[in-house]
Amino acid sequence: MHDHAPLQDLPPSSGLHPLIARLETEFLYPRLASAEDVTGFLARPGQHCLFIPGDPRRNLETADAAVILPELRLAFQNAFDCAVVDEAIETALREQYRALKTPGLLFFRESGFLGAIEKVRDWSDYLGRITHILSLQPA
Repeated sequence: MHDHAPLQDLPPSSGLHPLIARLETEFLYPRLASAEDVTGFLARPGQHCLFIPGDPRRNLETADAAVILPELRLAFQNAFDCAVVDEAIETALREQYRALKTPGLLFFRESGFLGAIEKVRDWSDYLGRITHILSLQPA
């Protein structure tokens, strides 16, 4: 069972699921719509998570991941900042980092790629995987 806003509530022209929009409006995660946006975001100091939502109309896990991500950030005491990857560059990023399944979380330290988590996982799996990923040196 998935708890998410029904797709019929989407305005026909937006295509943006309300829970993904919430990441931008409530949590102020930037939307990265170009390679330049990604480069600028990853150039900042610290650790970063890029959220690759996928198509919420075809993948019900997308809405779940949009709810889970802020909770993960809180659980890790804001050890990483987050951004939402726009549909326009989603495929290129997934291919570049070999994280082909969505939804996906790509982790970086500055611009160095650390690892990815694809699809929705159990909470304990997220905690273990993120702890491990954040302990790695960039590839």
